[in-house]
Amino acid sequence: MKAANTFFLMFLAVTLGCATQAKPPVDRASVDPGSSVSFRGNRLALLGTPLAVGKPLPSVLLVDAMTMKEVDLSKERGKVLFLSIVPSIDTKVCEAQTHYLGEEGDRLPAAVRRIAISRDLPFAQKRFAEEAKLTDIQYLSDYKAGEFGRATGFLVDGLKLLARSVVLVDKEGVVRYIQIVPEIAHLPDMDAAFSKAQDLAGEK
Repeated sequence: MKAANTFFLMFLAVTLGCATQAKPPVDRASVDPGSSVSFRGNRLALLGTPLAVGKPLPSVLLVDAMTMKEVDLSKERGKVLFLSIVPSIDTKVCEAQTHYLGEEGDRLPAAVRRIAISRDLPFAQKRFAEEAKLTDIQYLSDYKAGEFGRATGFLVDGLKLLARSVVLVDKEGVVRYIQIVPEIAHLPDMDAAFSKAQDLAGEK
């Protein structure tokens, strides 16, 4: 069993391009939800109903890592939601993305709520948050059935993990920005997303 778990973690590290890169490249391009992403030339389809700018965030239950309570982000109002979506928080590129959200994201206005979403177990998300000292981010897990991934077109075929992406939802619950990174091993353009979040918060 231990050997199988070790193999799976090694598979994730290689497949997601999260091996030993100190500074993963930033990708400024984006692909559409429900299309496909790649890893070193291998195409991976994105499953589910495509999310669209200008449409409401779909109603899906996620699990809060700190409280184990269910959260439906489609019902949230009054703050801009900055959704930083990663395949697995225990890999290097995903870790870098979440650190950037937590550390550089401190400059965002209070009207922006920072949320990290993955299919990791809530216990893994909580451990990461505490070890990284990034507990000012909300961590939500789509571990049960990948319903968030399927409801947005972000679920990676085969791996059944979430595509690396950033989504911004305005104060009325409408999606205003989507970047799905075309190459899984690259980071999203967090600075561009920060700028858009400031615009949506009305504080730029």
